[in-house]
Amino acid sequence: MRERPLIPPAQERWDDLMETPLTVMALVYLAAYALRILGHDLAGPLRDLCLVLTYAAWAVFIVDYVVRVRLSGLGLFRFMRHHFLDTVVVLLPLLRPLRVVSVYDRVQRRRDKPRLTLYARVMAYAGMTAGLLGFAGALTVYHYEYTAPGATIRTFGDAVWWACATLATVGYGDVTPVTPMGRLTAVGMMGVGLALLGAVTGSFSSWLIQAFTREDEKEDGKRPPGDSPGAS
Repeated sequence: MRERPLIPPAQERWDDLMETPLTVMALVYLAAYALRILGHDLAGPLRDLCLVLTYAAWAVFIVDYVVRVRLSGLGLFRFMRHHFLDTVVVLLPLLRPLRVVSVYDRVQRRRDKPRLTLYARVMAYAGMTAGLLGFAGALTVYHYEYTAPGATIRTFGDAVWWACATLATVGYGDVTPVTPMGRLTAVGMMGVGLALLGAVTGSFSSWLIQAFTREDEKEDGKRPPGDSPGAS
């Protein structure tokens, strides 16, 4: 199996330098996009400002990507192959707020030992990811659906309800997307929902097994010799 190339020191320094600005720009992008989609009654200048902020944030993401490609020394196609998720969020910047999850992970690891256990981190990151993706998915579906002929998703509340049911893999079917982009978004959210549900369920089950195992070991340690179960 081919090993992932080491990150050059220059790229690491750039990543550390841009960590906070990119996180802020990701949140600005999400806020501006949300205001444009939900603010039907916004005055023209405010809608134009949201559009400018959206494209300005996207431009920052593209510049950051180009700089990281140059600093990596891998070339564009090798960098895309080894940093697939970074490429995806540049093409689909609505997913960029997921960077908050990676920043939170770095904060947790600033000390020698993370403040949260592995299982707690997995559940926390999965919850944050589900919330951000659910909101982004609801915005996207609402944007393409609420004016479509025969659409059942007419309000943002309908879109949020649909996103929650889709991420939870429940699929009530009372509201469903009818446009190609809405259905494509649904397919992506179904896959993400299955992955997140499996991660949280598996981590919680492993944590329970580990907790019960520790309790059993403590009980065995307190039990006097010869009193173990099955001893004659």
